[in-house]
Amino acid sequence: MRSVLHSDVITAARVLFALDASERPLMIAQLVKEADCADRFTRRLGKPHPEWGNGTLGAAARQYPLADEPGLSISEYCACLTLVLDGLVAHRNRH
Repeated sequence: MRSVLHSDVITAARVLFALDASERPLMIAQLVKEADCADRFTRRLGKPHPEWGNGTLGAAARQYPLADEPGLSISEYCACLTLVLDGLVAHRNRH
């Protein structure tokens, strides 16, 4: 996966926020996997993956419905941000 920027984290959190809480852990794992696969595809073939984009977390996330960003006063949204960050840490620890 390419370097993760603030906007990637926000976009992924918006995807999670659009889902039921029970679906979120699986979705962040899926987003990270898709971004990682897309990055390898892009590096190998020199073009973005047709579904998952250019290897950024944000590109992988944008294929899914995005909730409006509610702001940090919403604890459920903060939990989504935490899930994204935890998913990134888990990915880094595996690689």
